[in-house]
Amino acid sequence: MSDRSAIEWTEATWNPTTGCDRVSAGCDNCYALALAKRLKAMGAAKYQNDGDPRTSGPGFDVTLHPDSLEVPYGWKAPRVVFVNSMSDLFHARVPLDFVRQVFKVMADTPQHTYQVLTKRARRLRQIAPKLDWPSNLWMGVSVESEAELPRIDDLRQVPAAVRFLSCEPLLGPLPGLGLEGIHWVIAGGESGPNHRMLDEAWVTQIRDTCQKADVAFFFKQWGGRTPKAGGRLLEGRTWDQMPLPVPA
Repeated sequence: MSDRSAIEWTEATWNPTTGCDRVSAGCDNCYALALAKRLKAMGAAKYQNDGDPRTSGPGFDVTLHPDSLEVPYGWKAPRVVFVNSMSDLFHARVPLDFVRQVFKVMADTPQHTYQVLTKRARRLRQIAPKLDWPSNLWMGVSVESEAELPRIDDLRQVPAAVRFLSCEPLLGPLPGLGLEGIHWVIAGGESGPNHRMLDEAWVTQIRDTCQKADVAFFFKQWGGRTPKAGGRLLEGRTWDQMPLPVPA
């Protein structure tokens, strides 16, 4: 958990679970895996039971942190919270009962806005009817390339107040992108020493699709060796649209 976040579209992060593994091409240069390695070496308590990212292959062990469920109750001032920046709440190894506990915390703290992002769209759709969906929860899926477009159909079946797409790291064009039932789209390039290049035409196509559909569009970064290397300007301006008014 962090009380502050450098991610441009959120304000804080909260990790009631940690750990994940590869599910699609967007995972190949996972920042969470690299960060978990550093945190483990630094002795961070949450990462001592997550296996060794240097030897355990393309992932790190999913671990539940029940003690972290209390954290949002201590945040009095409203904030926008990205849930599980270091994991995936809808990973198969996160029990349904624990997902329900996370949802209850969100419902109990309506002063905050929670953003949940998953690549496990099928499980999201399957268990969505078994969850009580609070009005302060925004639910998103990652759509890094054309191959992941079917995740949007799963998301449309979820009764979240806000449904959003994270097209980051964007690895190719998204022809046929449909935004019916979607309220917000984030796009951005990859960062890190092995980053893959982002084509401006891929981004402008998404932006134009959003504008035609009256969907909020947020361009996070061009990427590069560092997240800020390429800046955030798209055709001379920043794009910071949000789907709804959020807490100050």
